[in-house]
Amino acid sequence: MPGTPHLVSDVMTRTVAAVGRGARFKEIVRTMQDRKVSGLPVLEGEGRVVGVVSEADLLPKEEFRDSDPDRGTQLRRLSDLAKAGALTAGELMTSPALTIRPDAPLAQAARTMARAGVKRLPVVDDLGLLEGIVSRADLLKVFLWDDEYGADGAEGGEPRTAPERGPLADDRPNGATGAGRP
Repeated sequence: MPGTPHLVSDVMTRTVAAVGRGARFKEIVRTMQDRKVSGLPVLEGEGRVVGVVSEADLLPKEEFRDSDPDRGTQLRRLSDLAKAGALTAGELMTSPALTIRPDAPLAQAARTMARAGVKRLPVVDDLGLLEGIVSRADLLKVFLWDDEYGADGAEGGEPRTAPERGPLADDRPNGATGAGRP
């Protein structure tokens, strides 16, 4: 498709729920449930992304709750067993976080997610500070926009109109310690 490629900043979510390293397990789960998200960036200091905690990081606590894994399972699933005993975001998170810049093309974000097998990427500035988050669903939004090729790639659609970009919010529900920067 000729023309200017869509950028991460065109589709990213700017109001981001996030937690600090010290966030406790239940606080993480509560924030995910309240915000209806499956993962949260973990922030340090003034909003530098140091990791991501996802539902996949939380599940081992339940999986290994009433089990005594055999030696083979213990060796194969060492990381999951450690997460089963973890209490804070710092112990649970996947680190370092795989991130992307707001000026990156959507194709780059899609490739990064596919190759790494992740569902979301924190969007960061030059200093690694959180600006937003982009999910797989966000990447698909462009196919709903009217553009010069139409949603199915066929020529003849209406000229592209990108959604208006709102300001970044500092929204910290339920004790979450960070969000997108204003």
